[in-house]
Amino acid sequence: MATVQERIAKAQSGFDQLDIPAPIAAAALEALENWLADDDFEAYRPQLEHLIDIRAWDFLLDAFYQVIPFGTGGRRGLVGIGPNRINPWTIQSSAQGHAQYLIKTYGEEARRRGVVLTWDVRVFTQQPPYNPDLPNPIMNLDGRQLAEAAAVVYAANGIKVYMYDAVRSTPQLSFTIRHLKAISGDMFSASHNLPTDNGKKVYDQFGGQLIPPHDQILVDEVTQAVDCIRSMPFDEARAQGLVEVIGEDIDRVYRDKVVALSLSEARDLRIVYAPLHGTGLTSVYPILQSLGFDIRLDPRSADLSGAFESVTFNIPNPEVQQSFDAALPYARETAADLIISTDPDADRVGVMLNHRGRWEFLNGNEIGILLTHYGITKMKAAGLIDRGGVVIKTDVTTSLIAAIAEALGMECIGELLVGFKYIGEEMNKLDTAGRMAEFVLGTEESHGFLMGNYARDKDAAGAAVWIAEHAAELKQEGRSLLDQLNRIYATYGYGHNHLTEIRLLGAKGMEQIRKIMDHLREETISAIGDFSVSRRIDRWQGPPQPHLSRTDTASRNVLVFHLESPADIASMRITVRPSGTEPKVKMYFEILGRPCDPAQLEESRGRIVALCQRLERQLMQYCYGILGVDFPERGFLLFWQLPLDTKLKYFEIEEAIAALKTVGAPAERRKALDDLLAFLGANPVQKIDPAFEARYGQGVMGYLALDS
Repeated sequence: MATVQERIAKAQSGFDQLDIPAPIAAAALEALENWLADDDFEAYRPQLEHLIDIRAWDFLLDAFYQVIPFGTGGRRGLVGIGPNRINPWTIQSSAQGHAQYLIKTYGEEARRRGVVLTWDVRVFTQQPPYNPDLPNPIMNLDGRQLAEAAAVVYAANGIKVYMYDAVRSTPQLSFTIRHLKAISGDMFSASHNLPTDNGKKVYDQFGGQLIPPHDQILVDEVTQAVDCIRSMPFDEARAQGLVEVIGEDIDRVYRDKVVALSLSEARDLRIVYAPLHGTGLTSVYPILQSLGFDIRLDPRSADLSGAFESVTFNIPNPEVQQSFDAALPYARETAADLIISTDPDADRVGVMLNHRGRWEFLNGNEIGILLTHYGITKMKAAGLIDRGGVVIKTDVTTSLIAAIAEALGMECIGELLVGFKYIGEEMNKLDTAGRMAEFVLGTEESHGFLMGNYARDKDAAGAAVWIAEHAAELKQEGRSLLDQLNRIYATYGYGHNHLTEIRLLGAKGMEQIRKIMDHLREETISAIGDFSVSRRIDRWQGPPQPHLSRTDTASRNVLVFHLESPADIASMRITVRPSGTEPKVKMYFEILGRPCDPAQLEESRGRIVALCQRLERQLMQYCYGILGVDFPERGFLLFWQLPLDTKLKYFEIEEAIAALKTVGAPAERRKALDDLLAFLGANPVQKIDPAFEARYGQGVMGYLALDS
């Protein structure tokens, strides 16, 4: 059997073959040697030896080159073996560091007040490149196991743990921390990510996620000050009262708080609710039921399942329109007025509405516009806003929300960094100043909304209440949410907000993301394609200086480009930033039109959408040029969330797909097609079909005569 040093030498030779900077390879090698040699990682060793034996160098490099980072939403990523993966060791080391941080910060109060632990439906079942015949501590790893792994660490450090009896939503965790006056809490979830992912969001005593510099202090404690991980048996922790199981009693209090947000008695609406296999079954569904809505569960996504098997692409994200595919047939069958969906931890909400027989998707900005206008007008009419009102939004959320709030006499706090934690912090400031009676809602473009004073993180349940009753009131008038949205657009000007991304995986991707941001920040850019740049704002500049922490620097890694606008356009801007939780550069486009006659709205919308599409392609081609990538124009027809390398690989095999037309038997053609497209994951044909059709005049299945 090979020694540790022999395996490390083999890994070093393998890493040398990769096109990566030497420091990244050296960091991965050092961590890999530690995991092979240290008895703390003995359970992982058989799989690591297997991965070295099969020369899985890219896989090992990405799993070991860094400790999984703390981003805008905490730690999340692929489940797997290594410090850059979610596994029992990374969770327990994080819990140990968190326990140390809490005790150093709050002393005995931390032990007495305790932490709350919650989890969602995720479970890890991926096998290759792991060997299914060898022991594997991460196989079938789920949220409950991660929560229990953390619980025994907190308990061993003397910190009381309140742990739910089953899955619950993220906003219920936020509420529970406040309700129990706990010192902190953890949510074990990867939100809307693929089934391969999991993670841990850390919350403070106010029920919000940590902001700089506090998150940096926690990260430093976890990554630099954990000498050993303390632990005790779970049953012993329960017997000593260090772990207390909570459940239905707190459910009732939480649901009552959300029900109390109702601003209308209108209920004549038929709703299909699609929980996308997630925890909204414990929040959104019973809350809308208790309010008396005719709400029916989408039968295809109404079970708790971390595989997200009924969701197109297995991406359970209400931001992605295809996530509604499973629910649409049932909505049509039941003559529903509205589909409401939520992601697995039920903090994000999505909406499709039946508008004159046609199903229309609303993006997060459009939902935010409707909720802002509805909330302000209803609260003012009911006398619920004492001295004006306050709306809070992030900077990348549509500027129309600020325009609406100000036109209706409200204050808008609207230039916050991305992340709902910054909205929660502004709510804390209002609370401290005795102004929470003025709070209307917090809103962000990524389908996150919060009303009331019971939580400090976005809650799909509260948003669903306002959406449903607003739609019910409009139905009484013979109008829909889209009619109302168009009325707002005519009054304030059509606002088009669009989000896209360049997804760049692994250690190489991190370098590519840095290269794009460095170029956009350091070069003098007078134009993007044929769009002239009038001003660039770098969020690294401005107060506070110096930055509060490395996490502050990361959160402020944001560039805003204001563009010169045609006469009929009020403003144009692009915001570019790396994601804090996923390996990608995100690009937010905003083009605001001017108020217009309702009869001219469609013409205005068409011009603005076409303008945005042209701007999007020119910016992305500019960024591809920074990376030295010649990106085909038809690449913009591929599913937008595919990684760049995956998109380029498609074009490498496109002709091989077309060549399958000459394969005789349909079953043989289908098998060959499945093999070619396996790298695309779930629903592969749907991800590439528009690009294929643009070249060959038919979709893949029709071209290969496989659509019968």
